[in-house]
Amino acid sequence: MALARYKSIVDDYAARIGSGKLRPGAQLPTLRKLMQEHGIALATASRVYTELEAHGLVACEMGRGTFVRDTSLPRGLGLEQQTLQSGAVDLIFNYPCLPGQDEMLREGLRCIASSGDLDALLHAAPQGGRPHERQIMARHLRNRGLRLPAEQVLIINGAQQALAVTVQALLAPGDVLVMDALSYPGMKTLALSARLDVEALPLAEGKLNLPALAALCKRRPVRAVYVMPTMHNPMGTVMTDAERQQLAQLAQKHQFLIIEDGAYAFLAEPAPKPVFTYAPEQTVYISGLSKSVASGLRIGMLAAPPALIPALETAIRVTSGNTPSLMIALACLWIEAGVVDELEMRKRKDARQRQRLARAALHACKLTAHPGSYYLWLSLPEGLRAEQVTASLALQGIMVATAEAFTVSVAVPHALRLAIGSVPLATLEQALANINEACMP
Repeated sequence: MALARYKSIVDDYAARIGSGKLRPGAQLPTLRKLMQEHGIALATASRVYTELEAHGLVACEMGRGTFVRDTSLPRGLGLEQQTLQSGAVDLIFNYPCLPGQDEMLREGLRCIASSGDLDALLHAAPQGGRPHERQIMARHLRNRGLRLPAEQVLIINGAQQALAVTVQALLAPGDVLVMDALSYPGMKTLALSARLDVEALPLAEGKLNLPALAALCKRRPVRAVYVMPTMHNPMGTVMTDAERQQLAQLAQKHQFLIIEDGAYAFLAEPAPKPVFTYAPEQTVYISGLSKSVASGLRIGMLAAPPALIPALETAIRVTSGNTPSLMIALACLWIEAGVVDELEMRKRKDARQRQRLARAALHACKLTAHPGSYYLWLSLPEGLRAEQVTASLALQGIMVATAEAFTVSVAVPHALRLAIGSVPLATLEQALANINEACMP
């Protein structure tokens, strides 16, 4: 009877949240009130809120209470983002957030509110940020192996906008852009919208195919190469130092631009030097805080050679104008206070724990992943179609991405890309067990 009572309370709250009767931000009764209203024990009341939190319907904040989450959209960021059914397990988008980050935000905002020059935050920042803010971002990029003056670093609205600004400023319709046959969907969509001539190279052991690139450069005038040398998305691979040097040599020989995406590079430990260090006059390096800190903190960093900075600043001006001053202030505060370093360290540990769990749960599957990444590539056995597997998993409330979104070439492999950085570990373990069963031939 106690079990039925507990489930009925959970189902009632879930229905009221799903229908909109309980709106996002609404505070739920305290545990004591919940006990009194339903005549239940403390353990049962706690279990009700724990269950609702596990399904992503509420947020329990220490010392403040329990609040309804906004379930209209998944909390991640991505292209063609779809509304998820209530309680669904989202393994499509990564928005890794660790316990206590909400309190970090509260404390950060308090520090900003008590700072001296609040009036400055009411005014628009210059394109690329103020000089002292760019200096802070330049110091942060030392964690990635980059030592640059502030003048070569621009602050922007996230890594995705940094890619868009780079394309708008430095490429033209019809230019040849080289990408891996499996690559980041945001860049693929961006290249198509910019009417670039995309050449997809087959991967070599999950990495940029350098011999194929060298052969292509002899046949066509390559304008740019988009590469994720550290923590390739979706394969999780890391290029060696020798491979990075070879890519830089090809860029210098054939005079093409390297667009280096380091969005997930913080997860690699130790990480090789960026390609930028080998070809500093022909590389644009892009990073951000969406993965290492929080998806809602839309702060990106774009490092480029001095000759390209004016064109990039112009592209920022005609797209977003600038990055919100308050967001920059918070990011700079957290960088200087060591908060970003702490979060990156904790997330490296978290990612490795999740990868160990995934390897144990997906014992019957063929997977490709770095032991420290927040995602993995799951190749399906012969005769099993990706659409069938995703449909079957969706009926169980588990949402996964097929290879289609990541495929740049014509041939789409039957595979899944799982983002494992967002859901609670217990929920992830059960979801992966269901995926393992669904992927058995």
